[in-house]
Amino acid sequence: MDKRLTRTDYLFALMFIFMLVCILGAFFYGLQIGQQKSEQKYEKLLHAGKEVAAEPGAYDQQILVSYYHTIYLPFREFQSKWFEQTSQIESQNSTVEASAVLKELSKLADKQYKALQAKSMPASSPLLQEAHQSYVKSLKLFTDALKSYGSKANSLPGSQLLAEMNKNEFIIEAKRQALLSQKNYYASVVKWNESMDFSLKTIDTNKQVTLEEWKQLNLNVKNLYITAQLLNGKTFTPYYPQDVTIRIDDFIASGQGSKLGTTNVSQMLDLLLSTDAIRSGDFAKGKAKWYSNELLPQLPFFLDAN
Repeated sequence: MDKRLTRTDYLFALMFIFMLVCILGAFFYGLQIGQQKSEQKYEKLLHAGKEVAAEPGAYDQQILVSYYHTIYLPFREFQSKWFEQTSQIESQNSTVEASAVLKELSKLADKQYKALQAKSMPASSPLLQEAHQSYVKSLKLFTDALKSYGSKANSLPGSQLLAEMNKNEFIIEAKRQALLSQKNYYASVVKWNESMDFSLKTIDTNKQVTLEEWKQLNLNVKNLYITAQLLNGKTFTPYYPQDVTIRIDDFIASGQGSKLGTTNVSQMLDLLLSTDAIRSGDFAKGKAKWYSNELLPQLPFFLDAN
């Protein structure tokens, strides 16, 4: 015969079910809280990792110096040799064999091209990556273009040979790539400057800058603007952008710019270029006078005339 459940039994069963529900509820609530805390913890760790990774800076002085020695100097060696040797060809010195000179230049370009190909810049520094690749392209173009003149170089007068080379589309592009690389490197210097001075005043390098606006800019921003002007004008030079900058500042301070009717930096640059008024080493000679208080990274081309 079945035994009927008493009221006490029902009450006990209900209490048991209630306690079970409470226990399960507490368990899932605790699980949810634990997951939230874990997510918060790992999210903090994740962001902390990103902050640590970004802390050194994409354009800190260490990487600017590294680029200078591993990428910039090898190209600079070729660039200096280019102007030295082409100057000898232009002078039509009887002791200079143009074919041999261009062959030597081509070999040097190829040597530096292979050296730069083996180098790399971190992905966190895209401006330096682009600058590096532009120099690689430039050296490859110089290498191939110079080889093509080997057989006919001696049959042309020096001035005619150089005129023809300056019209060569591969040499024109080689120079443009070098100027683009220069601009990106100096843009990296401005990025470094911005990390040191959050109030740094910058400009649009594609716009005309008046002489009054120019006076308000710091040296690094001025240099970057000059690299943009040289690139736009396809002006491949043996001197540094800062050599141009100091000559402009000198002209403005002396009042010669106003006397000659120049109202913006582009006009003054054209004047200086047309009169051959800029020399390598101008910056080093006048740095103490003009820029003793300027904030500059410790890069050799800001320290001496070499």
